[in-house]
Amino acid sequence: MKSGRPEEGEYATYAKSDIDFVAGDDAVAALREQEQVVVDYFESFTDESANGFTYAPGKWTLKEVLGHLIDDERIFAYRALCVARGDAAPLPGFDENIYVAGGNFESRSLSNLLAEYPLRPPSLDHALRLPHARSLDAYRNGQRIRRQRARLAFHVAGHELHHLRTLNEKYVRK
Repeated sequence: MKSGRPEEGEYATYAKSDIDFVAGDDAVAALREQEQVVVDYFESFTDESANGFTYAPGKWTLKEVLGHLIDDERIFAYRALCVARGDAAPLPGFDENIYVAGGNFESRSLSNLLAEYPLRPPSLDHALRLPHARSLDAYRNGQRIRRQRARLAFHVAGHELHHLRTLNEKYVRK
């Protein structure tokens, strides 16, 4: 079962550039393929070279970016599960900067974060592919949201690709 590419208007305009980078029409498969790319990127650093490494003052460190990817995908897995179960309660937003600050990712070893990273896609995959899930035409807060799970899946895959592009373009060893 493919997640199906969402159409314009089914997601926030700020997400368009990220979603456009996801190839094909199966965002869950794209996430699986991206997983090794992310792991390979971070494994190219040692704890010593990753500690505190950022491309500019006030920007997240490498470990904080990895921690953010883990947090974001957990949050979106929960959101996908809510949609799949037909939960009409409003889904809270989250401030990624507060989560990063509270994550204390710099105090953890890179290998510890990398060990945690592969644990998050199976729950997202499960939530997005539940065979007994409600229709993709879900009602939320009195408004019809078409193909909500597909939008969530593509958001997560596109968000990860956004950070991979930033890592490759800006987190360059000097």
